[in-house]
Amino acid sequence: MTLKIKNTLTKKKEIFQPLNKKEIKFYQCGPTLYWNQHIGNLRSVVLADLINRSLKYLGYEVNFVRNYTDVGHLSGDNEGDADTGEDRMEKAAKREKLDPNKIAKKYQDSYEEDIQKLNTIFPNSTPKATEYIKEQIEMIEILLEKSFAYITPLAIYFDTSKAKDYHRLSGQSEEYNISGAGTGEIKDKNKKNSNDFVLWFFKAGVHKNALQTWTTISFSSPLVEHGEGFPGWHLECSAMAKFLLGDTLDLKMGGIEHIPIHHTNEIAQSENANDTEYVKYWLHNEHLLVDGKKMSKSEGTSFLLSDIEKKGFSPLDLRYFFLQAHYRSKQNFTWEALEASKNALEKLQNKIQNLPDGGAVNKKYKQKFIEKIEDDFSIPEALAIVWEILKSDLSDIDKKFTILDFDKILGLKLNEIKKENLKISNDVQKLLLERKKARENKNWQKSDKIREEIKNLGFNVSDKGDEQTLK
Repeated sequence: MTLKIKNTLTKKKEIFQPLNKKEIKFYQCGPTLYWNQHIGNLRSVVLADLINRSLKYLGYEVNFVRNYTDVGHLSGDNEGDADTGEDRMEKAAKREKLDPNKIAKKYQDSYEEDIQKLNTIFPNSTPKATEYIKEQIEMIEILLEKSFAYITPLAIYFDTSKAKDYHRLSGQSEEYNISGAGTGEIKDKNKKNSNDFVLWFFKAGVHKNALQTWTTISFSSPLVEHGEGFPGWHLECSAMAKFLLGDTLDLKMGGIEHIPIHHTNEIAQSENANDTEYVKYWLHNEHLLVDGKKMSKSEGTSFLLSDIEKKGFSPLDLRYFFLQAHYRSKQNFTWEALEASKNALEKLQNKIQNLPDGGAVNKKYKQKFIEKIEDDFSIPEALAIVWEILKSDLSDIDKKFTILDFDKILGLKLNEIKKENLKISNDVQKLLLERKKARENKNWQKSDKIREEIKNLGFNVSDKGDEQTLK
């Protein structure tokens, strides 16, 4: 087997060479627990789940970590300056008149309910930033000792001028970053360079009334003289990854929006604190669009999973929709596209239900399936092989067993289909009505043609008098 991965860092598709053949260290940047996660966020979870499942299918053991951010993620990152604005957790706490811990618990529960419905495998570890304050302070102290960080009355900053090849992940020029820097409403006059980013905010300035702060005295830290504070967003992932997976990770995944700031800063602080490469292979997923445009709360297109369910769709309908675009490609959500995915999934379920149990995995099709998976996790092409099998002359008993084996990656719960749970799609219902009219008009040729169309959708039609029965 030869797995190839498109590495954001090198901009090339590379042969995957794990640090340790026994265990793959895989980290995904998780959600900030201040709001319900829209379907674009949930797509990123499903995409990481597909990669996790693929690695396991290929025989690797995976130690998969996805964090929760429950402090330190400021709203300024929407304007390209992640160190400005209001802490999202505090903003939510004020909005709902709850303390930040209760806000985090509320939205963590909601998120985990959604990803369970989408049939994603739960990570090995799900650390929260507030649980790793000590580890974050320890990393700051290392960076201060090595002179990669400096202290102002408002914060502790990482000095990006001392980081070698700081922009290598994004490939952006220094001039580009300077022109877009400092767009937030807060500026620290003691900040040395426009790209320098916060490792620790002190309870001072705009953060003097911060709801979530920690005193460094409890950790016997030399930072105690500077008082209470809270960590910067970038630091959290570096510290948790180091503690749970070690100094170097095999894989790190996040959205493309993380490339120029969040992940660039993670590399700088981790590699200069740990004196080694931070991540071997960087994976970044593209955004989900709605009707060809960016999702927007103001326009009512920032859909939640509950919105999908209220429209009569199942979470697995949405999962099937997500299977149809590569993780590095944009995907356009429309209700019509989701309806098509729902119909396709129902057709697949019906065809699987009608196949006999038993059989064996077909080696030829499994090899084709693996080739697609090994080509940078090409899930859409792997899904196409499922339909190729159903149309093939392979025995029915082997068709089912082979497809159920592939579903270990696809995650559509095809092995849990029960007859009573089968649904008749709108397309099939319309065809049945047309066929009924054709039979009433004694148009037997049209009736037979429609029977074939219904068969292609996964059903056999039998007639008893004027009644049509589906199987």
